[in-house]
Amino acid sequence: MSRKTRALIFLLAAGAAGLLAVSLIGGYSSSVADSYGRLRTVIALTHGLMPGQVITPRVAATSFELRRVPARFVPVATLDDPRRAIGLEPVAPMPAGSYLTEPGLRPPPRPDRARSRMVRGRHAVAISVAGAGALAGPGVVDVLVTSEGDRGHGRTRLAARGVPLISLGQTGQSDAGPGLTEVTLGLSRSQAMELIDAESFARRITVLPRAGG
Repeated sequence: MSRKTRALIFLLAAGAAGLLAVSLIGGYSSSVADSYGRLRTVIALTHGLMPGQVITPRVAATSFELRRVPARFVPVATLDDPRRAIGLEPVAPMPAGSYLTEPGLRPPPRPDRARSRMVRGRHAVAISVAGAGALAGPGVVDVLVTSEGDRGHGRTRLAARGVPLISLGQTGQSDAGPGLTEVTLGLSRSQAMELIDAESFARRITVLPRAGG
């Protein structure tokens, strides 16, 4: 048998072995899929959610992922349509990787009269701040602005005292920079202008919860 003939036989044998392996793998995958049953579309979280964090279209776009999962592994009342979660907030902390379920969500609490009076006459303004990790949800906060000082030392001042925190975005997920959080505050016109301006030139804007707020 010539060297050329042997090489041709080896190539044909290798090709046949490859086709057999593909057939075996395909059959195994099909049998595994059949054993798990039908697949369901579910919403899985790519970022964790916290109570008091209202799910907006932006939150859904950055924190939700549609997956196909065997139905036997899907918790009861798992959502498959992100639109059904818009406007709701988590009942308890939801870590990344968990499924979004209907019982795990609720409408945001309606503002009481005291909070309504507090917000009346103010403007809802969204700004990116540091220190939001200490906030549990809507309440009353103080706003500090740290500007550049002499010789690189920052100077911090109280820019707004006792302002309503209307909503709290996802901690550390602001587009303005790493570690910042987008919050919506109820501000007077002068406070709004000052803090919007501070977002451009200040080193940092920090919010602190007030005792009993």
